Amino acid sequence: MQLALWLFASYLLGAIPTSYLVVRLVKGEDLRRLGSGNLGATNLYRTLGWRYAIPVAVFDLLKGAVPVKVFGPLAGDGTLIPLLLGIAAFLGHVFSVFLRFRGGKGVATGAGIVLGLAPGAFLLALSAWVLILAFSGYVSLASIVAALLLPPAVYVLEPARRPLLWLFVVLAILIVFFHRANIKRLLSGTEHRFGRHATARS
Repeated sequence: MQLALWLFASYLLGAIPTSYLVVRLVKGEDLRRLGSGNLGATNLYRTLGWRYAIPVAVFDLLKGAVPVKVFGPLAGDGTLIPLLLGIAAFLGHVFSVFLRFRGGKGVATGAGIVLGLAPGAFLLALSAWVLILAFSGYVSLASIVAALLLPPAVYVLEPARRPLLWLFVVLAILIVFFHRANIKRLLSGTEHRFGRHATARS
């Protein structure tokens, strides 16, 4: 019962629709009707700029890290529990109960999980993300590659986490899956490059 309550708390924390709330407060509009329609920090950046996107990205990262580092020790013993709580927060971010089970793609929240459990792997994946974004200009491509690097990075850099490697694989697969529309646009050459502000949908 105790674990179930912490899983629910982790889901609710992850489900806080940060980008949506910020745009509602600042512009009085629905972020789902602006730019790409995605509820992540990248679309928020294109809509409102860095001033709002950076704090939101940090908060979304904390939505993954807090369940792992704070809720985990309170939920019970076992190395699996913190990761399960992190996954619950990730699913909350992607399927927010507050927005009829819509949400972002989970990259920042997933990164928070990795930061809490495997900081070495987090730094490697973050470095790859930054480099790919800098050279390609595609946030989606950077996120996909960073996700794919995650399992081998955990295996090599975090030996103590190897028994949980399969869950890191699941997390990476989910992130790639939620980018499937971006993958189609990348292949067709129609994906938006980072730095272009979006306009509202008609």
